[in-house]
Amino acid sequence: MNEPMSSRTKGITGNTLKMIAIISMLIDHTGVAIIENGILKYQNNSLAFAILSTPEGKMWSMADLVLRTMGRLAFPIFCFLLVEGFCHTKDVKKYGARLLVFALISEIPFDLALFDKWFNPGYQNVYFTLFLGLWVLYWYRKTMGQPVKQSLVILAGCGASILLKCDYNIIGIVMILLFYVFYENKRLQTLFGGVMAAVESLECFGAAMLALIPIRMYNGTRGKKNLKYFFYWFYPVHLLLLYILRLIII
Repeated sequence: MNEPMSSRTKGITGNTLKMIAIISMLIDHTGVAIIENGILKYQNNSLAFAILSTPEGKMWSMADLVLRTMGRLAFPIFCFLLVEGFCHTKDVKKYGARLLVFALISEIPFDLALFDKWFNPGYQNVYFTLFLGLWVLYWYRKTMGQPVKQSLVILAGCGASILLKCDYNIIGIVMILLFYVFYENKRLQTLFGGVMAAVESLECFGAAMLALIPIRMYNGTRGKKNLKYFFYWFYPVHLLLLYILRLIII
């Protein structure tokens, strides 16, 4: 039975939820790209240690912790929205292809912003994690009622996230799966999603679990405007701009 239209106008739309996620992500990546890899020189261990031993270094380290903590809200929201997209898309393969294309587009900006390298094979951007998560959901649903095959699908997805060294790796795959498994039970979805988010962000006081607040406010509607490609392009573009900004000011 469909919800009354009046109940679906309360809360926040998918577009608003995505805006919360990308603002949080921008704050997080500002800490990484500008403070950690610029001011504090985290890519040079000896130099970073010397800077952190100064009062100014400690001040910037605290500022970085604040930004990274605020940035913890982004990933659980992206995981939740991936599940929403999976449950409503008419073409999962096209959805997956789009994620993979943007994973490849984003890799150089990601490596420049976070590692100051054109290519860093030791860590892959979050689009790869989302792509693998979608793949796991697709085959998990295809093998419904076959627990052995479903377990193999989960293990394969987690293993691939480790081998590819994806952002959030196993935790990311499990979080996506939990949002899907408890899709029809919002209380359990909030509970298990919140626990996993807290585990993911232990170094930031478990702040990622706060993402479940706007997630629970989601009203199931997309919003008036179709901003899909704005959100897709924001990821590589903001990383590239942060890299350029670091070159200018540091």
